Amino acid sequence: MSEVFEGYERQYCEISANLSKKCTAAAALQGEQKKQKVSEIKSGVDEAESLIRKMDVEARSLPPNVKAVLLAKLREYKSDLNNLKTELKRLVSGNLNAAARDELLESGMADALMASADQRSRLMSTTERLYHSSGRIKESRKTMLETEELGVSILQDLSSQRQALLHADNMLHGVDDNIGKSKRILTAMSRRMSKNKWIIGIIVAVLVVAIGLILYIKLK
Repeated sequence: MSEVFEGYERQYCEISANLSKKCTAAAALQGEQKKQKVSEIKSGVDEAESLIRKMDVEARSLPPNVKAVLLAKLREYKSDLNNLKTELKRLVSGNLNAAARDELLESGMADALMASADQRSRLMSTTERLYHSSGRIKESRKTMLETEELGVSILQDLSSQRQALLHADNMLHGVDDNIGKSKRILTAMSRRMSKNKWIIGIIVAVLVVAIGLILYIKLK
């Protein structure tokens, strides 16, 4: 529901109700008072017609589902405005005698006013339902925004956790590299120790043989 349309709608309903009262009052006036009242009604009808045009432009700029509802309401407002124009024409007409005017007020105008009042009553009822629908739409939009904010927060948390996992993975790769280097160093040291054992064994064997030879020579 468009807030701009709602604003125009409230203004039109106020002007329409006011014009209806002025038409009823003008029908009972004579002379300059009636002319002044008719002039006020003409100005009000022009203002109401301007609001109808603005509502039409605003309604046609909205999404199709909303536009269809508002254009249906607008047709009722246009019908109401036509009734007001008809009443204005009857007031402007100066060739009606008193009896004809009284009869008109008692029959045609009374019926027109009653129909107009019924139409306004239906329009106000429809407007109230649309206001309630608009409130529900606003609540749904608020819930959607809150859900969206929660989703963004969750995504941010997941992104932070992903960064932490990537950092931990990099650290594990570094530890693996250090373990590999340490393993290679230990392997090299083990090989050197084995080589040194063989060298020491050979030296000991040579010394034993040399000592044996020396003892043999001395004893002989």
